[in-house]
Amino acid sequence: MSRPSRRLLLAGALAAASASAAVTGCSSGSEESSSGGSRRLRIGYFAFPSGDLIVKHKKLLEKALPDYRISWIKFDSGAGVNQAFIGKSLDIAALGSSPFARGVSGSSPIPYKVAWILDVAGENEALVARKGTGITDVAGLKGKKIATPFASTSHYSLLAALEKAGLKPADVQLVDLQPQPILAAWQRGDIDAAYVWLPTLDELRKTGTQVTSSKEIGAAGKPTLDLAVVSDELISRDPGAIDAWRKAEAEALRLLKSDPDGSVKAVSSELNISEADAKAQLAQGVFLTPQQVASADWLGTGSDSGPGRLLSYVTDTARFLAGQSQIDTAPSAAVVRKAFYLEGLSDVLK
Repeated sequence: MSRPSRRLLLAGALAAASASAAVTGCSSGSEESSSGGSRRLRIGYFAFPSGDLIVKHKKLLEKALPDYRISWIKFDSGAGVNQAFIGKSLDIAALGSSPFARGVSGSSPIPYKVAWILDVAGENEALVARKGTGITDVAGLKGKKIATPFASTSHYSLLAALEKAGLKPADVQLVDLQPQPILAAWQRGDIDAAYVWLPTLDELRKTGTQVTSSKEIGAAGKPTLDLAVVSDELISRDPGAIDAWRKAEAEALRLLKSDPDGSVKAVSSELNISEADAKAQLAQGVFLTPQQVASADWLGTGSDSGPGRLLSYVTDTARFLAGQSQIDTAPSAAVVRKAFYLEGLSDVLK
């Protein structure tokens, strides 16, 4: 399996730094909302059930920061988010734990830090095989063509599943495809299986058999999460905006618990799917409370107490990726710790 070197990734992303959002693998278009202020926030998000969609739909951040120009920019995978941060075209973004581990690895780590946890991967990311292939378990993937977005949490989980089943990446045919192209390739019969997330995952399940999920892989010791990262430049320039954003994300997590019907309607509207589908998709994710996010079990309890178990999760992920030759070397826990932004975290609980 070939992969672009970090040098090529860096060079390509820097060349695109002055280009539009579309060049970096995302689209803004009608996603931009402006309040007429002079300060701006460029936020990357995924069309994936999470608190992000509730913050966006209910304009929680726009209400908290009325003097800011806030742009919501949709991405298909973490690889595009990483490129955009290198190109200095994002301030805040959703990002899977695997592409984050990649981003903080190497001699030139991407200038961002994790500042929030959106969700823990559950049944909302899974490996599905096309019916008729005869694949019923991971071992049955040997020699088969499997699609997944490279450098994503799904890619990481797929590699972990293969390793557990005694298979190497070379034992299968891995294909790098984004979610929508995965669906098209599936419908054409070009691939035998795919590891991907919602909502594409639900489309594959209609004509496929689920083999394993990120919930199962996480329970076996390799969890993945959807994180949220902020640029180093924003931390230096406007930490108050990060505080406001965190409070909006915390409110969204509370609404997922206290107003499930309203949350379903928001996700349904943002994803342009039925409320029944939105409800089913939300039920497949694992959403923490704000208190859990800021606890020692997850992101951390604040700058004084240091990071939580997420530090070991990211460090272990990077070590695994290095062992799979997905990155050159794994960063130490001390290096990963520098990519945590915990200042002000406890304030969102007040």
